[in-house]
Amino acid sequence: MPNYIEQINKKYQLPVGIDIMTKEKIFDSIKQHLKSWAYRNSYILTDVKLSGSRVKGTALSLTPDMDIFVYLAPSNTDSIRNIYNSLYVYFSTRCSSFRRKNISIGMTFEGMNIDLIPGQKYGQIEGDHSIYKSKQETWTQTNIEKHIRIVKTSKFIPEIVAAKIWRQRHNLMFPSIFLELLTIQALKNKGTTDRDKNFMSLLTYLKDNVQTVRIVDPANPDNVISEDYTSKEKRKIADVAKESLNKKFFKEILW
Repeated sequence: MPNYIEQINKKYQLPVGIDIMTKEKIFDSIKQHLKSWAYRNSYILTDVKLSGSRVKGTALSLTPDMDIFVYLAPSNTDSIRNIYNSLYVYFSTRCSSFRRKNISIGMTFEGMNIDLIPGQKYGQIEGDHSIYKSKQETWTQTNIEKHIRIVKTSKFIPEIVAAKIWRQRHNLMFPSIFLELLTIQALKNKGTTDRDKNFMSLLTYLKDNVQTVRIVDPANPDNVISEDYTSKEKRKIADVAKESLNKKFFKEILW
């Protein structure tokens, strides 16, 4: 008999990728806009790829969104900060609900929430790009493709999906990469036979450790992801985890 985590995930988890209608109506349209934007600014656009939860297999029907990574060749004339800002200006007149996020530009396009992540090729390692961190007004090097591989090859996608449902249901605001790496760290010594028990272990880990644990970008040891969030933000995660652990039934934690 399926356990609760399996049941709740089945209710909300989306298939990997996007359907043909979404591709043609949304993804392909945005790609054409990106080509126009790059041409106007003399940027060399090398690729546009679906990224994030839609590729990792952790997307939810609760949050109809799509991450798109914008691959750019190195530019001798512009910084990643200027690239980020010019992309923001371009789409701000073409989309609704537009806002700056830490490494992405969030917008609503044809009714779907889109996160555009511009990245400029950095160094010689395949997939390494520089991205802009708007909160800190600086840049960092990372590898989105490596992030995808780490999640997809982890044993804990069911727990990650459940954690995303938990985050959504409890109105917590922190990015998926932080949640994914926290989950993998919390469960690294656990098996895969009891997903319900693993999820409760994750909540315990968040309660006890999220305020102090150091989570490093696996693609760049100098990029400490946990430092991107304030003590107040981390304390709220810990408090909600504690409240969840005090509930009597699973349906009071995830619904």
